[in-house]
Amino acid sequence: MNKVCAWMINTGKDSWPELVGAKGEAAAATIEKENPLVNAIVILEGTPTPRDFRCDRVWVWVNDKGVVTRTPIIT
Repeated sequence: MNKVCAWMINTGKDSWPELVGAKGEAAAATIEKENPLVNAIVILEGTPTPRDFRCDRVWVWVNDKGVVTRTPIIT
């Protein structure tokens, strides 16, 4: 992790385990409110994603009902 990423992560929250089971769009809004340095992206389980690390990105994995299925973390 580079210094810019370390600074961004350390100035705000970097994981949201309490959002598992919540609706995806509401979870994304909570994430961006609690850490305005990140972009929360709602994505359906099984969808391919880039493998690069981005300190400003949080995947919000949801099932076919739009419910968060895993802990959103900065990836």
